[in-house]
Amino acid sequence: MKITYILPAIGKKKGQKYIKTWRLMEPLVISTLKAMTPDDIETEFFDDRMELIDYDTKTDLVIISVEMYTSNRAYKIAHEFRKRGIRVVGGGYHPTLMPEESLKHFDCVVQGNAEGFWHELLEDAKNNQLKKTYQGSNGFKKGLYPDRSIYGDKKYSILGLVETGRGCVFNCEFCTITSAYEKKYYRRSVEDVVEDIKQSGKKYFFFVDDNIVADEDYAIELFKALIPLKIKWSGQGSLTMARNDRLLEVMKASGCMVILIGYESMNVDNLIQMGKQWTVSMGERDLLTEKIHSYGIGIYATFVFGNEGDSHEVFEESLAFSMKHKFFFVAFNHLLPFPGTRLHDRLIRENKLHDNEWWLKDGYKYGDIPYEPVGYTPEELSDKCADLRRRFFHIGSILKRSIEAFKRQPSLFILFVFLSQNLNLRREVDEKLRLPVGCGLDEIPK
Repeated sequence: MKITYILPAIGKKKGQKYIKTWRLMEPLVISTLKAMTPDDIETEFFDDRMELIDYDTKTDLVIISVEMYTSNRAYKIAHEFRKRGIRVVGGGYHPTLMPEESLKHFDCVVQGNAEGFWHELLEDAKNNQLKKTYQGSNGFKKGLYPDRSIYGDKKYSILGLVETGRGCVFNCEFCTITSAYEKKYYRRSVEDVVEDIKQSGKKYFFFVDDNIVADEDYAIELFKALIPLKIKWSGQGSLTMARNDRLLEVMKASGCMVILIGYESMNVDNLIQMGKQWTVSMGERDLLTEKIHSYGIGIYATFVFGNEGDSHEVFEESLAFSMKHKFFFVAFNHLLPFPGTRLHDRLIRENKLHDNEWWLKDGYKYGDIPYEPVGYTPEELSDKCADLRRRFFHIGSILKRSIEAFKRQPSLFILFVFLSQNLNLRREVDEKLRLPVGCGLDEIPK
């Protein structure tokens, strides 16, 4: 039997190439599935972000990893294979949260993580007894490490991706992770994380956990184990970590360069509406932010706009706060009602969505707002977010922040990362804006 793995792109602008290869992170899910696939099964992998898919390849089963933004394109890819008589399996967060929709386009849908049933699915496929759905567990399989040989000669970012935990203990209204893992956090054994890092052969990593400090005792144990490896890493966490000096101490010693933190809003009422009432007060935000910086750890701050409490002033306040703290990176995003989240359900109840299945709408583009925000038109809100990004990533801003970044972390390597990635993000403001979501227009045969 032969399996074809596919990672879909979001889409592309007509006549333009996909994002350059060296800016792409390796697809961890594909190498993990490869690791669980027996050696007697032939495999191949198409990364739709950097290469054309061979729809006429001789294969028995196609496996597509699907996110919300790639779902429309994934369905079109699946159609091309199914009309050639090839069975297609869809998995990932989107099929997990939207199984009924996904079953309209795939022969089989995987919900959750595949560790618990992958061999069963493959045996069923061999015997032409593929079930409509397979339900996975959320925990980790001991001793399972990605098989990165599936990447072949594809050139990805120097950052290796490693998973240390799944889920989150918080309950943010807009978050798909909360919906998929039901407010629970699943830890991977520290020994497996260390061995995964060693097997990767890399020195620079991004830990893909949505909140690497969700369990602070586990995080401290993990960071201690990373110290002898002498790696550099980035990840995602919550600002509450700054209340724990011991955590910050070992976090820095373990090689942490940058941590992404969701500040979300400068408006307390918005935070309450999002379900982030656990977050800090406005005054404490400054203190905790400065605490993290004092340990020489950079911050990638994210903000979300589009809630009812977003006055015109909140945009300028967010930019001023970001410039004051001279963040490593910032993302100014508009609120997006991902399917399967409480936010999506609420906007349906309030009759505010332009289309309940907006992610499947023909002509939908990256940056489009599929609901009616309070006090703005959708276009005004989208433009305001883009304008904040342009101003934060202005050349003058990058140079001023680079000085502070070097003071916090006096390393020429980190300075190079800061400058190169800030310039990349500066370019991406308009490169991604209005990117067609779904079919690549001239990429899939008619």
